Amino acid sequence: MSAKAVEAPKKISRDDIEAKFEELRGDVDARAEAARMPAMAIAVGAAVLTVCVAYWLGRRRGKKRQMVLEIRRI
Repeated sequence: MSAKAVEAPKKISRDDIEAKFEELRGDVDARAEAARMPAMAIAVGAAVLTVCVAYWLGRRRGKKRQMVLEIRRI
C-alpha cells in the first residue's frame, strides 16, 4: 500500500481574502451596471403609464359628475 503525502493546509492571509473579495466585487459591479439601464427604462415607463392612467380615470370621473346648467331667458 502506498500512502499519499498529506500536505498541511495553506494558511489564508488577509491579502488572500481581500484579493478574492475584490474579484467577487468586480463581477457583481459589472452585472449591476449591465442591469441598471433596463431597470431605469422600466421604472420610467411604469411612472409614465401610472400618470396616464390616473389622468384618464380622473377625466372619465369628471365627465360622469359634470353638472349641466341650463340658462333660459324669459
